[in-house]
Amino acid sequence: MGAPGFWDHQDRAQKHIAQANVLKKAVLPVVAFRKKLADVDVMIELIEAGSADEAAEYEAELTTTVNDLSDVIDEIEIAAFLTERFDANNAIFSIQAGAGGTESNDWADMLFRMYSRWAERRGFTLEVQDVQAGDQAGISKATVLIKGENAYGYAKAERGVHRLVRISPFDSNQRRHTSFCAVDVIAEISAEVKLDIPEDEIRTDVYRSSGKGGQGVNTTDSAVRLTHIPTGLVVTCQNERSQIKNKASAMGVLKARLYERRLDEKRSEMEKFYGEKGEIGWGAQIRSYVLQPYQMVKDLRTGVSTTDTQGVLDGELDPFVNGWLRAGCPRHRNKDIQIDDE
Repeated sequence: MGAPGFWDHQDRAQKHIAQANVLKKAVLPVVAFRKKLADVDVMIELIEAGSADEAAEYEAELTTTVNDLSDVIDEIEIAAFLTERFDANNAIFSIQAGAGGTESNDWADMLFRMYSRWAERRGFTLEVQDVQAGDQAGISKATVLIKGENAYGYAKAERGVHRLVRISPFDSNQRRHTSFCAVDVIAEISAEVKLDIPEDEIRTDVYRSSGKGGQGVNTTDSAVRLTHIPTGLVVTCQNERSQIKNKASAMGVLKARLYERRLDEKRSEMEKFYGEKGEIGWGAQIRSYVLQPYQMVKDLRTGVSTTDTQGVLDGELDPFVNGWLRAGCPRHRNKDIQIDDE
């Protein structure tokens, strides 16, 4: 950055700065950890050399420091797993209600709230691109853009079918119901990825936005639906007042979906990205949320579980996300983790 002429080309300079920032975020936490570890060595020496009263004081401080270091090393370890090409990108996150009508629509709404809380806890921001209301309650489908560092790297752990078991609030006989929703996550592709879509392969439909919205949103034909004719992929966006902005957002999502699809076809590994999600029903779920007759949330891929169902529904998903990321590490594979016992 101090070299002559560095700022002569702003675009190139910004790319270098962005790369430097990424490297700093990877290196600086490790450097800080090592400094704190050196402080621990000093504390141990003080405990061994000091009086009994001084030793007790230093021991209390040492315990606190070691506990803090355990949390830090855990974060460094998880970050080390986010090394795939698009892990650092924003995530395009979709929720689709399964069969079951009102029950599934309500479950989709609960998931939407859960992931909104989770994103907020992690410091991510959400941009709602499309929400389709259910016939009586909840939502049938929602698509949001999650923005933040490593948003896709973390969010991709949630791709799959999610199963809810509870006493239905919509059943007058208070019977237990099972509902399913599918979550799909793809990376927002960067500008460096070139993907040209011929105009004659896209059908564009405009319509009036539905759901919440003020003047200029629900009163004009600003919502956009794009259909990619060769593949049948459909993308909608209705969060902006401007039809042009909605079309641009929808096009970004469509390109990301097509790029993901083409990667799958090249590698002939459709199971890697779409197989886990599969059919929205029995036998395809990745995680179960049981509220009746007992309370437990369990990830069927990793064995991570907890009885704090309310905490999970309020967005405490990091143990499940981290457990899935660790599943790729041989020394963590096939180990059941009880969150409540950590």
